[in-house]
Amino acid sequence: MSLMLLAAYLATGAVAGFFAGLLGVGGGVVVVPMLALLFAGQGFPENEVLHLALGTSMATILFTAASSLRAHHAHRAVLWPVVRRLTPGILLGTLCGAYLAALVSSRGLALIFVAFMLFVAGQMIGQRRPPAGRRLPGVLGLSLAGGVIGAFSSLVAIGGGALTVPYLIWCNVRPQQAIGTSAAVGLPIAIGGTCGYVWHGWGQAGLPPGSLGFVYLPALAVILVASVLVAPLGARLTHRLPVRLLRRIFAGLLLLLSAKMLWSLFAA
Repeated sequence: MSLMLLAAYLATGAVAGFFAGLLGVGGGVVVVPMLALLFAGQGFPENEVLHLALGTSMATILFTAASSLRAHHAHRAVLWPVVRRLTPGILLGTLCGAYLAALVSSRGLALIFVAFMLFVAGQMIGQRRPPAGRRLPGVLGLSLAGGVIGAFSSLVAIGGGALTVPYLIWCNVRPQQAIGTSAAVGLPIAIGGTCGYVWHGWGQAGLPPGSLGFVYLPALAVILVASVLVAPLGARLTHRLPVRLLRRIFAGLLLLLSAKMLWSLFAA
């Protein structure tokens, strides 16, 4: 691995970990487009670039979610009864999402992912206030919500915060608790999603050396070093700083990454 490539992986992990802790959005919205660009530059098979980026991103979330979760739990910002009710649906949904991702072409996944990043950017900028009387649903409602969150999170390889945080805020959960709960929910999403990407990529022809299914282990190892160290910093800042400006900066970053990702995949 060249020094420049090592630096790129470290930078990707640091940015992903920081925003995962700060906003509870999951580092995948940064990791996937960056890995797609880096993997394409390394000459990986064109048809598997997005699958490898998605699988590797999901595996990183296993560790960033755990790191971010510890920090938010220390601030008593995790609603554990909500986590328990969301988790069964999330585990089932993530397995289904990983299965669907294995069936879709790399360019199709790129379009799905870019559409999702545009949705996330809109959420970051908009922040509509929910009706005052809205509350969290019961066990069945949260299980169904978990299934939807898990399936889509696994399909686009993110920690679920881009869906979980707006959903909880829409149900009038305090933003800090929504972010902390989202960080906890990211762990079962990552477990189910990673297992799915490893399983469906197992034995796939043409994958680069060092791959475990659709998880590229060298990139995973380097990204984790930076993301796990930086995620608690972002989580601490959530409870100290107003994040409105940072949300808008992050939305701008997503728009730039979306444009670059589409250009790289479709310009040829």
